[in-house]
Amino acid sequence: MVVEIVEVGPRDGLQNEAVVVSTDLKIEFVRLLAAAGARRIEVTSFVRPDRVPQLADAEAVLAGLRLPDVTTSALVLNEHGLRRAHAAGVDEVNLVVVASDTFSARNQGTGTAAAMATAGRLAGQAKDAGIRVTLTIGAAFGCPFEGEVDPGRVLDLAAQAHAVDADEVCLADTIGVATPGRVSTLVHAVREVTSLPIRCHFHNTRNSGYANAYAALAGGAVALDASSGGIGGCPFAPRATGNIATEDLAWALHRDGHRTGLDIPALLRATALIERTLGRRTPALLARTDPFPIPKATTQQ
Repeated sequence: MVVEIVEVGPRDGLQNEAVVVSTDLKIEFVRLLAAAGARRIEVTSFVRPDRVPQLADAEAVLAGLRLPDVTTSALVLNEHGLRRAHAAGVDEVNLVVVASDTFSARNQGTGTAAAMATAGRLAGQAKDAGIRVTLTIGAAFGCPFEGEVDPGRVLDLAAQAHAVDADEVCLADTIGVATPGRVSTLVHAVREVTSLPIRCHFHNTRNSGYANAYAALAGGAVALDASSGGIGGCPFAPRATGNIATEDLAWALHRDGHRTGLDIPALLRATALIERTLGRRTPALLARTDPFPIPKATTQQ
């Protein structure tokens, strides 16, 4: 089975870090990920610099990248952000609608229904400009302010993805409260209301992220988000921690016979750059051990 892993480290990974990474290092990070085989990379976000200062250099990062075989994407929340993204030459935009009104207001300054209406307008403008559109349903498995999220609310938003002309719908466990059973049930239900490809985004806040990824694939998802080193989080969600790690996820999938197109040693080089830059170990575990099985060329005789 071929599994598409969408690399979100340069955006979702770095946005929650206290360290503001330089533009040149961000560009090098993306280049290393591309060299490792990543073909869809969420490079940055075009949002208010005062709200997410770590990604204030979005235009400069895109200007420094020439990756003809890579689809670059960015998160946008309004018309101004979309205009910036289009001018910068992104291939794909990620439009987020949060499934709870309270979190939506904290994240985007408006309720869920209004955010969905905005996403519809943005999707139409993006498609007219030849830009691919992902509709991400944030907090699809739980909200840090309201608690449980009604699955029916998520299904209603997913069903609207066709109406806004999205190319893909993504279910995001923004605060890491999903469990495999809930993931399986929701992904199956979403498949009943839309024929669009389903992508899933998991945080490993409570150590269920990798099990959730496997449950999503079993339920019919065709793409998974992951972040190099397992870095990341949401600035507007209390105690939100990192994404599932690209290298750890890819290793497990490869071990089970799936194909991702990613090169594990090359991924580890990207994580090493980020660890040096942040000055700390990242949550990913693969770099702390051997890849197993050890290549025969390096096995002692």
